[in-house]
Amino acid sequence: MSNRCCSYIKLGFSAVLLAAAMTLQNATPVHAAIKAWSSAFHDQQMAVSGGTQYVRIGGHGPAVLLLHGFGDTGDMWLPLAEILVKDHTVVVPDLRGMGLSSHQDGGYEKTAQARDLADILDKLGIQNVALVTHDIGNMVGYALAALYPARVTRWVVMDVPLPGIGHWDKQLKNPKVWHFNFRGPDVERLVAGRERILLDRFYNELSATPASIDDQTRDHYAALYALPGAIHDAFSGQYAAFAQDAIDNQKLVSKGKLTLPVLAIGGDHSYGAHLATEIGFAASNVRSAVINNSGHWIMEEQPQQAVAVIIPFLEEK
Repeated sequence: MSNRCCSYIKLGFSAVLLAAAMTLQNATPVHAAIKAWSSAFHDQQMAVSGGTQYVRIGGHGPAVLLLHGFGDTGDMWLPLAEILVKDHTVVVPDLRGMGLSSHQDGGYEKTAQARDLADILDKLGIQNVALVTHDIGNMVGYALAALYPARVTRWVVMDVPLPGIGHWDKQLKNPKVWHFNFRGPDVERLVAGRERILLDRFYNELSATPASIDDQTRDHYAALYALPGAIHDAFSGQYAAFAQDAIDNQKLVSKGKLTLPVLAIGGDHSYGAHLATEIGFAASNVRSAVINNSGHWIMEEQPQQAVAVIIPFLEEK
């Protein structure tokens, strides 16, 4: 864990943010359920527009880029990444303004984040990648695949549809997504010091079995979302950009559907097989997989099932 602490010390980070991050990294109970990344990985802060992005890199071979969503960080991918790293180059960033990435205003449109990721891949000397994405990571992943179709070989997309595409407007009427517009200074004051309570709502209401997401995991992410600027960047950054993302996506899909192989994975207590229908509005070669006894939090609820369908798809020729 000291390697992560050292890499987090980056010119331009505020003293408060640095102190909070150091406390987080040295708090052993926070990491009780989420294991430390193995020595096969190293981490670094990589320059992007207006700040830095925290990236874990490991292994050799065909490259795989793993993108998380809200309520998680790149740490969610550890069960998959530790298998892939044996014969792949694995790249696991924390999204803009999330986790241990820097916190800054602006640049949260998913097309902007996709361009940052393309720049990161360039700096790492990686030309082509397979994508594995979840939640908001799906949105960034779609932008990357649509803007750079020659660079993305295949895509695993998990349990969230895409802004502006398919039945997105119907999605906005679902009472479970009230948080899409939950933001502003008073909201941030309300949440401050109560990040665990906020995240518990997501873990409890959007899972098949809330107990499958244990207290140590919840505390781990609550500590990360309690870092200065984290809640602001999630709600007033990532979520607030959805309206522009919808406009951008409609422009992208008007140029034609993605033709790469896509595996759409939904939890049977969440999007299930319907996710493939939604992604089918943006891609022409989509197959479906449904994870049993799982809600939205597939990698926390049923990691073994998820890995069992993801790995064979990535290894197809």
